[in-house]
Amino acid sequence: MSIKYNLGGRPPQSLQTQQSALFEQALRLHQQGQLAQANQIYNAILQANSRHFGALHMLGVLAYQTGHHQAACDLMAQAIAQQPKDPAPHVNRGLALGALGLREEALAHFDRAIALRADFAEAHVNRGKTLVELGRVPEALQSYDLAIATQPRMAAAHNNKGTALRTLERLDEALECYQRACALDGNYVDALLNMATLHAALGQADEALAGFDQLLALQPQHAQAHNGKGAILAQKEQWALAVPHFQAAIQSDEKLVSAHKNLGQALHALAQYAQAVPVLRKAAELQPDDLDILALLAVAQTDAGQFADALGTYDLAIWMAPDRPGLYFNRAGLHVRFNRHAQALADFMAASDMQPDNQHLFGWIANSRVHACDWSGLSADLKRCEESIRAGENNVPPFVALSLFDAPALQMQAAINRVAADFPENHSLGAISQRAPSKKIRVGYYSADFYGHATAFLMAELFEKHDRQRFEWFAFSYGPNVQDSMRERLAASFDHFIDVREHRDIDVARMSRELGIDIAVDLKGFTTDQRFGIFSHRCAPVQVSYLGYPGTTGAPYMDYVVADRVVIPEKEREFFTEKVVYLPHSYQVNDAKRRISDRVFTREELGLPSSGFVFCCFNNNYKIRPPVFDSWMRILQAVPGSVLWLFEGNASVMDNLRAEAQSRGVAGDRLVFAPRMPLDDHLARHRLADLFLDTLPYNAHTTASDALWAGLPVLTRAGQSFAARVAASLLQAVGMPELVTHTAEEYEALAIALAQDPVRLQALRDKLDAEKNQAPLFNAKQFASDIEAAYLAMHARCVQGLRPDHIEI
Repeated sequence: MSIKYNLGGRPPQSLQTQQSALFEQALRLHQQGQLAQANQIYNAILQANSRHFGALHMLGVLAYQTGHHQAACDLMAQAIAQQPKDPAPHVNRGLALGALGLREEALAHFDRAIALRADFAEAHVNRGKTLVELGRVPEALQSYDLAIATQPRMAAAHNNKGTALRTLERLDEALECYQRACALDGNYVDALLNMATLHAALGQADEALAGFDQLLALQPQHAQAHNGKGAILAQKEQWALAVPHFQAAIQSDEKLVSAHKNLGQALHALAQYAQAVPVLRKAAELQPDDLDILALLAVAQTDAGQFADALGTYDLAIWMAPDRPGLYFNRAGLHVRFNRHAQALADFMAASDMQPDNQHLFGWIANSRVHACDWSGLSADLKRCEESIRAGENNVPPFVALSLFDAPALQMQAAINRVAADFPENHSLGAISQRAPSKKIRVGYYSADFYGHATAFLMAELFEKHDRQRFEWFAFSYGPNVQDSMRERLAASFDHFIDVREHRDIDVARMSRELGIDIAVDLKGFTTDQRFGIFSHRCAPVQVSYLGYPGTTGAPYMDYVVADRVVIPEKEREFFTEKVVYLPHSYQVNDAKRRISDRVFTREELGLPSSGFVFCCFNNNYKIRPPVFDSWMRILQAVPGSVLWLFEGNASVMDNLRAEAQSRGVAGDRLVFAPRMPLDDHLARHRLADLFLDTLPYNAHTTASDALWAGLPVLTRAGQSFAARVAASLLQAVGMPELVTHTAEEYEALAIALAQDPVRLQALRDKLDAEKNQAPLFNAKQFASDIEAAYLAMHARCVQGLRPDHIEI
């Protein structure tokens, strides 16, 4: 801290008595802070005597105080001309020159003051401050030591010495200096701030908090003290307590960038994403060249669902810093959300080129390749992914592993790796206690998909059919607040529909405990927008994985996975960390209220040829893998005039798959692509297809149910993993096991045979039409009874103090 001005100077004895009295009056006003009145009197004196040293000097001091630094320099120069051997105006002119950035000239004046008066402590301190600004810190320390030797109880000298020592990373010595300054002057705000911030930097959180509190007791609106205290609370993850301090800091100093940044981070940590965005945007406006702020803003925009804005923010950041791989990685994630997988692949590859040793990119690169159906380099990517998973590295997201490999052991290892790295069991809420027995069992469903989403389309009728006599049903929604007809239907089907978007994982877990949830059912696993951290805090005595994630979570705190005998044969249970609950039919619930549009499409309006057999697969494009595509091309070659009708997931898919078809001797125009459309119309267009061809290693799930509900036979090839056996489960539950194959040869042969035998195919369609209305697959009431029996069995074991075990309903 710089030394202020010497207001105690006296006019020369030679001045007349009247001028002396006026000058004394001006000094008193000046010292009282009545600057305008003091200024008026100083100028009146100078009008009478333009060479009045005291008036020139103090008017220069006043000019410096009010920010008129050049005027202060000029007035001080005139004062020095009147009394060149008085050291005080040299010190004050040095201060004004320093404020103008003229540090060398300022240093010369401090040196002159010291030459005139060797024991002038204020001159030594200001000389030290200027030397620090010039980067000559060891010399500055000498000046501070001279000041302290002259005035040992000068708090400012100790404080400024501490700052110089901190510059040299001599932190313990710096802290001693700050403590000495505060001991000498308990109201010294700058020293208190320096001491508290250094405690914080040293990780001494409690001492830092005490320092900030002491400072705030003196100045309750001190911006940096509020910001500093908030930062300590944030480090302790006491986000809710930190927020008002950041807000107070901004209220006191709206241009304090770090307070805006800290507030934005705190709001984001509290899952208040929409509120965090404008705060971080303001920080970016105040400091537009801060890439860290831009990155935080983009993340907040993403989490707030403002994807287009986030993409623009990343574009700006990358334009500013094209060599930062993390920006490319995050922008790639946004491209994925927009189904722009070719662009995502380009960004992931750019990040990989900058960080060739970053193995975390392997899985994402492979994932983008399969989503874009860009299979160049895929074999090498798969090999690297497999090696990384087996090495115990968290480089391949578990859901990506499901789509890349039909290997239950590998999928389990990928999940275990993810849980260990990102979602380890967290005991911060303490052990969970079993709720006292009551009339109803409380079951909570946790999902981001309680709106017009594939999961909701499957489950809506189940929620409506649930027994409310024995159970109390809760929905914990942490997805987008989409107010569509499905959201309205779902909200009405629960006893309690709770929006927890803006609650942290630990807070959702705490809320669940307080509400007495007995069984918590996770519908997301490791899929998009998951909140698996909720379960790491143990939100209920029984935790269950169901429907959304077709594999093991690898989490020791997930007690059960709901399945059936087809998707998890007994010999495959070793690849699940959960205990398996076997439902009697398919594990997959279905909504028999799904409406099929009355719209009658023509082949021409959907881009299909007017004649010829139509194979279709409306699975997401990432499920199409080269071996399956090879089978499809052989099927097309064996069935002249046939076409393959595929889902158009993204723009790059059409060009890539048509090129792959050409390379296999099949004309590209035999691939027809279906754009997105409303579900009821999508179901209606199934009528123009003849046979649904399934994928491997990730089967059709909801898309298979859609096809069967629309009356379209599904041909599948069962694999080894859960995800590779779902279609087989659905076909068993709808009474069509003859459409389940087990080898590529069997799969291709049956597809060709059915295409060449319309009578046989029609018999299958007739059988499906007869079976679907009575089959367990589309009987939500029966399914509700089955899964409720499972919940009762899980709960009974828990209240009896028994560990989870395999259950068969």
